[in-house]
Amino acid sequence: MKKILIAVDETKGTKELFGLCIDMCSCARPETIVLCYVEKLEGRSLMDDALLSISEMSTLKKALEGTEYQEALDKKAEAVLSYYKKALGEKGLTAVKTVIRKGHPAEEILKAADDEGVDIIMIGSRGSRTSRLFMGSVSREVVDNAHIPVLVVKRK
Repeated sequence: MKKILIAVDETKGTKELFGLCIDMCSCARPETIVLCYVEKLEGRSLMDDALLSISEMSTLKKALEGTEYQEALDKKAEAVLSYYKKALGEKGLTAVKTVIRKGHPAEEILKAADDEGVDIIMIGSRGSRTSRLFMGSVSREVVDNAHIPVLVVKRK
């Protein structure tokens, strides 16, 4: 494995996933670790992602550019990525690239994996029944649509 993409966010599930990722990366010693954080608009209902078309999502992203709301999302993303990059560095894993994407998490994780040419995607699973019922699981969508191996770490 030359390149590994680890999908991260600010949840407890990611912290659990990350311990395993560090162990695996310490053994595999990839050339590059790509940390991918997807900014998702907050405060929307669970079904909004399914209701917005690609062009509507694009219009919404453009409308938010340069706003205080977007700046707050960017700061949060940078803080999360910095935390995980530092954790990797403390274990001697320094070939780390950070990527911030905006949009539907599963789609953006898959696009980032393609853009970066990674060999495997590591992602956590929240396991929420309500979440799967209304909008489908991000990890399930990544597994179903990825053209490379995906390691899903289920939350304890």
